[in-house]
Amino acid sequence: MTDLTPLVFSAFGLVLLASAVGVIVARNPVHAVLFLVLAFFTGAGLWMMLEAEFLAITLVLVYVGAVMVLFLFVVMMLNVDLDRLREGFWKYFPVGAVVALIMVVEMVLVVSSRQFSTLGLDGLPAPASYSNTRELGLQLYTNYVYPFELAAVILLVAIVAAIALTLRKRKDSRYVDPSAQVRVKAADRIRVVSMPAEKDPS
Repeated sequence: MTDLTPLVFSAFGLVLLASAVGVIVARNPVHAVLFLVLAFFTGAGLWMMLEAEFLAITLVLVYVGAVMVLFLFVVMMLNVDLDRLREGFWKYFPVGAVVALIMVVEMVLVVSSRQFSTLGLDGLPAPASYSNTRELGLQLYTNYVYPFELAAVILLVAIVAAIALTLRKRKDSRYVDPSAQVRVKAADRIRVVSMPAEKDPS
């Protein structure tokens, strides 16, 4: 039986590149999101072929199943006109159908094919107790610990910068100080004024 692994891997790589280009050149934001879903799903298929099932499942569940669906939901809900949304469904249906068909074909090629055997890092058949998740952890925290920590520091700096940009005080912005609200007393808000009673002029 001919080994089709290089051919399938090359086909997946071409689909990944084409979908990435589609994300960039697509003028319609919904089409761009669908192309990005296809790119993530194809990347997960490549991870499966490289026998990194944990990364593939994480990519599908986190990005395809959550982040991209959220992006698509936000893009579709920007237009609150229900009639135009219904019209947009059929307008976007061909692209969505093509993306779904490609994803189904990739899933069938990866899951049901017998061309991919379980091999270890040395190219030999891996034992039944082999865990690529454990191997991934060992690689991250031994051989690639410094790049991993550097990526963590960069992400931390990005989070702090985003918070600083969001919470910076501007002259034209109105905000409420919660500590000042907690310290407020009734005497500071209500003042009782004694006024003489009015006399009847008659």
